[in-house]
Amino acid sequence: MSFFDHKDFDNHEQVCYFSDEASGFKAIVAIHNTQFGASLGGTRFYNYTNDDDALTDVLRLSRGMTYKSAMARLPLGGGKSVIIGDPKSIKNEALLHAFGDALERLNGVYVAAEDSGTSVNDMKIIHQRTEHVTGYHEKQSQEGGSKSGDPSPATAYGCYLGIKAAVKFKHNRDDVKGLRIGIQGLGNVGYRLAELLHNDGAVIIACDLDQNALAKAKRELGAEIVDLDDIYSQELDIFAPCAMGATVNEHTLKIMNATIIAGSANNQLDTATIGQLLHDQGILYAPDYVINAGGIIDVCYEHLGIYDAAKVNLHIEGIYDTLTEMFERSAKENRPTSELADTIARERLNQGIPILA
Repeated sequence: MSFFDHKDFDNHEQVCYFSDEASGFKAIVAIHNTQFGASLGGTRFYNYTNDDDALTDVLRLSRGMTYKSAMARLPLGGGKSVIIGDPKSIKNEALLHAFGDALERLNGVYVAAEDSGTSVNDMKIIHQRTEHVTGYHEKQSQEGGSKSGDPSPATAYGCYLGIKAAVKFKHNRDDVKGLRIGIQGLGNVGYRLAELLHNDGAVIIACDLDQNALAKAKRELGAEIVDLDDIYSQELDIFAPCAMGATVNEHTLKIMNATIIAGSANNQLDTATIGQLLHDQGILYAPDYVINAGGIIDVCYEHLGIYDAAKVNLHIEGIYDTLTEMFERSAKENRPTSELADTIARERLNQGIPILA
């Protein structure tokens, strides 16, 4: 099969493979669109089953970044990178330096940030070899102190607001008190999201591979812990996918009870047809690249050198309004929110320069 016939190829501008024999570094960088600026996107470090899975992931993720930035009206393009391998066993300084050298060869058309499997400290090490990386600067918090470059809190905050928007639209209530919310994945974003919802009185049902994270959630949040495969069949009001993608599929939909799907994971829907199934079943879906845009908003301001905590928070809070508008338009036009999100993103790409430019 020709690469250009790949099911997830979407007229990407560039797809580059990199390797370094000495460090064991293998990566793919996909640049989907640079219409509004550099293709800023996270670096996922994951032990893919095979190279084709890695390619599929980076193609889908990079396209999602284009649409995410367009929906958030950011002067950025869309790109993503994946480093292939188990970060717990092969990640080291030499490998991260090799990635930095790869970014340098791309000469700024792609700017990396952290994602699953990478951290703020990793970005600092990569920065030793290139300027084309962000998400590592110390920044001023809204309270006047400093905070790390970690965009996870911003992503979690945006998802929290998105859940509130979905609950308001679906159930006409302004709070989540007493609602049963299933958090799939208690990583940097998932755990922070669980904390925000718990503090508002929600009941947290959680699953994760990390037993320490589960124990912490049970201890600190009173979370109900379930097995990975059992999260879908729980009596939930909201299902929040916060781990890897494609967990909303034909199989899981058959056993799912939630009336809202809203979480931080990228590429939550296994295929495009799942969006129509959700719509037909009356399940309100908050499109992933809309609800999880808090992190890219945060690092965009950092990357542009205009970081102001209050302005960043105000921009993130616009996620609530964007989703509300989308939910209303979906109901009026009788169209799946997933399809509508793509339509609106393309409309915004065709409108010209985004707000921040």
